[in-house]
Amino acid sequence: MHVTATLPAPNTTPTAAAPTAAAAPVLPPLQIGPLTIESPVVLAPMAGITNRAFRRLCREYGTEGLAAGGASGAKSLYVSEMITSRALVERTPETMRLIEHDPDEQPRSVQLYSVDPATTAAAARILVQEDRADHIDMNFGCPVPKVTRKGGGSALPWKRDLFRAIVRAAVTEGAKRDVPVTVKMRIGIDDDHLTYLDAGRIAEAEGAAAVALHARTAAQAYSGQARWEAITRLKETVTSIPVLGNGDIWSAEDAIAMVAQTGADGVVVGRGCLGRPWLFTDLAAAFAGSNARVQPTLGEVTVTLRRHAEYLTDFYDGDELRACRDIRKHIAWYLKGFRAGSSVRNQLALVNSLTDLDGLIATLDLTAPWPGEAAEGPRGRAGSPRVVALPDGWLDSPELSETQRRQVAEAELSVSGG
Repeated sequence: MHVTATLPAPNTTPTAAAPTAAAAPVLPPLQIGPLTIESPVVLAPMAGITNRAFRRLCREYGTEGLAAGGASGAKSLYVSEMITSRALVERTPETMRLIEHDPDEQPRSVQLYSVDPATTAAAARILVQEDRADHIDMNFGCPVPKVTRKGGGSALPWKRDLFRAIVRAAVTEGAKRDVPVTVKMRIGIDDDHLTYLDAGRIAEAEGAAAVALHARTAAQAYSGQARWEAITRLKETVTSIPVLGNGDIWSAEDAIAMVAQTGADGVVVGRGCLGRPWLFTDLAAAFAGSNARVQPTLGEVTVTLRRHAEYLTDFYDGDELRACRDIRKHIAWYLKGFRAGSSVRNQLALVNSLTDLDGLIATLDLTAPWPGEAAEGPRGRAGSPRVVALPDGWLDSPELSETQRRQVAEAELSVSGG
């Protein structure tokens, strides 16, 4: 069953400030291989978040609400959540769901995770030869222990030859049908094991179409401040392809500041859009030179929340219960800064159907205005600094030992999921 959204289009619900006179764009369109991204903004892959439903919502706001910014029809790049290459090669049902795109979703973008060049090649071949993606992003930034202890994610660029081989494998397959491959990474494992400059050079040399840097180490996870100065250094080092900056972009103003400070060619936005997909409207307007910003009432926010739940129901083939279980984690993000009693918040976090959701929304003061600063700033879990979980002896050398080579090959088989 497919659910038909009956709510107003995004550009009719949020309230945007009146724009100033048209100004020159802050940045030109972003060029990633043959793809032209009109608004130089990328939705960061986020596990359990950037599925087809959430991407649809973000696309609507990034495309529809831009007349005020003088950038009608501007488009950003919206990347899927991380897909495990082995699971894709094995065509597990959930993974095949996760690589689905809406018929009008262009370009279609998929992020791959792998620790093995051969599996990378096989997974990329499926995406390219079966025409399932227009862009492939490679994950070398995930700091999650279950990934890094296998030598993957942000741990992998430390092993330069392995990193090179994986990037080369993906680029080689992508080139067969002009599908560009990009690399997303972190500064390094920790302050004593920085990898981003070497990784940037390697990615550039191997034919990656762009590199994106989350300006934190794996040891930082999402804590502390992103080190934007590292983006500057990477931009100075990698000169022939775009360099994108990621980390601590909570508003359009943050994005403009990052570009001004670092010289980045575009920005990657993750946690900043949680419960706030209209951030893509703000970003597109800002990069088009407008100061128009969306400041929705609580009623307008709940319209977006309800639409998100409908899209999730569609994504899960009409399974309202599964969709509502998914939307629960978004509730606090949508309501951030608004006055909503703890009882209602708790009930919303346990909602089991769209009817239940409607009933609880009706109990809120939907006329409440945008709360301003209370709704701005960081969202999502920050965590705290930690020792990065790694395979035994991983930091002994930037080269793989034979034992580690076998361990990494086995790890490709044992990391499950999408």
